[in-house]
Amino acid sequence: MSKTPSDTPHRDRPWIFRTYAGHSTARDSNRLYRTNLAKGQTGLSVAFDLPTQTGYDPDHALSRGEVGKVGVPIAHLGDMRALFSEIPLEKMNTSMTINATAPWLLALYVAAADEQGADRKLLAGTTQNDLIKEYLSRGTYVFPPAPSLRLTRDVIAWTYTEMPKWNPMNVCSYHLQEAGATPVQELSFALATAIAILDEVRGSGAIPPADFSKAVGRISFFVNAGMRFITEVCKMRAFAELWDEICRERYDVADERHRRFRYGVQVNSLGLTEQQPENNVYRILIEALAVVLSKNARARAVQLPAWNEALGLPRPFDQQWSLRVQQILAYETDLLEYADIFDGSTVITAKVDALKEEARAELARIEEMGGAIAAVESSYMKQALVASNAQRLAAIEAGEQIVVGVNKFTESEPSPLATGEDGGILTVPEHVEAEAIETLQAWRAERNDDGAARALAALKEAAQEGRNIMEPSIAAAKAGVTTGEWGAALREVFGEYRAPTGVGKAARSDGGDLDEVRSAVDTVSAKLGRRLKFLVGKPGLDGHSNGAEQIAVRARDCGMEVVYEGIRLTPAQIVNAALEEDVHIIGLSILSGSHLALVRDVMERLRASGIDDIPLIVGGIIPDEDAEALRAMGVAAVYTPKNFQLTDIMREVVEIVGARAELAA
Repeated sequence: MSKTPSDTPHRDRPWIFRTYAGHSTARDSNRLYRTNLAKGQTGLSVAFDLPTQTGYDPDHALSRGEVGKVGVPIAHLGDMRALFSEIPLEKMNTSMTINATAPWLLALYVAAADEQGADRKLLAGTTQNDLIKEYLSRGTYVFPPAPSLRLTRDVIAWTYTEMPKWNPMNVCSYHLQEAGATPVQELSFALATAIAILDEVRGSGAIPPADFSKAVGRISFFVNAGMRFITEVCKMRAFAELWDEICRERYDVADERHRRFRYGVQVNSLGLTEQQPENNVYRILIEALAVVLSKNARARAVQLPAWNEALGLPRPFDQQWSLRVQQILAYETDLLEYADIFDGSTVITAKVDALKEEARAELARIEEMGGAIAAVESSYMKQALVASNAQRLAAIEAGEQIVVGVNKFTESEPSPLATGEDGGILTVPEHVEAEAIETLQAWRAERNDDGAARALAALKEAAQEGRNIMEPSIAAAKAGVTTGEWGAALREVFGEYRAPTGVGKAARSDGGDLDEVRSAVDTVSAKLGRRLKFLVGKPGLDGHSNGAEQIAVRARDCGMEVVYEGIRLTPAQIVNAALEEDVHIIGLSILSGSHLALVRDVMERLRASGIDDIPLIVGGIIPDEDAEALRAMGVAAVYTPKNFQLTDIMREVVEIVGARAELAA
């Protein structure tokens, strides 16, 4: 009997196949997970909704419109139990994209595994648990940097003994690239984050010095791969070599196994286009090749976005399509049968060396500032990302960076992939939020409130005394404590935090293409009797602030006065800011799919406050039918990713304000 290529001794084992998934309810998500596993997926990557990620229950005011939209809502142990029903956790590799509430979601996971009778020593997977990138790009932070660092340390120290196969810290550069990071910034900012975490763990004495190198060996990374294929291959090789260097020289890690750069990857969603979305299939394949072709820097786990993620939530078929790409690469090609094909290439070596040199220089600058935490608090990192993202967008607007179907080769046949009753995407029903609240209320009614109260008191006591938070969190999970109650308890101890926005200075001080708009701003401002004032707001829990930041920067460059207070504002706070600041126009940025509920709330509050004459514009990933609904509500303009010419948006903002001023005159 002849052997298949997968049976040959020299063939490498494939990476873990994942899809990033979770939506609506725990039961719906469990059904999706079991279906994907039956199709050949070999690991789970759980997407949690924004209330879960930021420590709120579904019935909190900030959760309105957000429940089940970008992930699965997990409010208590019952939800976690349902999420993994019929999935043996002892045999599953589970990645959980969770950061500020990582100790809590891990506690719920452990409690659910305990119920299954699993051996904690066999539980394998990852908690992302990288708060620094949350301050910089993704926005699901809760606590200030110091206590956040401590919570990460607690998870590392606890899993080191209790769950030795678990990756407690997933340093995540993925969202840095999504926020506009250059390859050098992605390398240096991520490595600076890892250094800050490991320095904290080592300095605290939470792990005995003799065992520290083993703890280093459990640190993993989660990276991004964009369209510049050669650069991305070289970036991954530079990551591996720099990490080995840091582990040897800074932490005296002798065992090569503990110095390996172990990483998972989701390839770039930033580059996926709403225009001609079928082209995204090719983009995803090219980006995937960048992280699997080089054996010395090959990903340990890969999850790919779906072709239609610039349109909305992917359907099961769309996720299956992305899974099949991985399976074809692993099982139909011969890439797993050879040594590293880039070894010995002078071109690759030169590019890797150049990236390493620049990254070392940036790491040295961050070190001089006092490390990654200091670079966050001073807004150095955030300002750098806002500036590099502004340069990227300006290059696309000018046609210097070609994006096929967007600024070149824009002629297109209608795509049959995006037609049909569902519009080519999965829509979360409106009733999901009400049902989640009803289920939550039933959970609270059935639990032992005295036991939950005692568990919360013990949790707060551990936090106040500086003891490890994990065991009290697991006890709280088993006592029926909810996600919002856990979050509220620690907010009382640690307080909350608002990170720097990075938009304090305009990214473009000059530009001929802005002169016309600047003149229009001056003209309208003269009619208004004062400078045109633009409020940019981020309602709800959506922390992806890149678009809002770039709108704020460009508006300021065009001569407008800009009010931008960062992320996570309630509709009431936005309307209050509009009143206090006496603004002329409001722009809302919403990427979580909660635009209908949040815009409706804002408009009702504007009417109640007597300022519904202020025009409202909205930007986000908004399907055409929802855009029509928003305009029917009275929204003056709706912008989606296809509106990439920011200066054109500014021109329309001035026209909208000018027209409203004429009516009022």
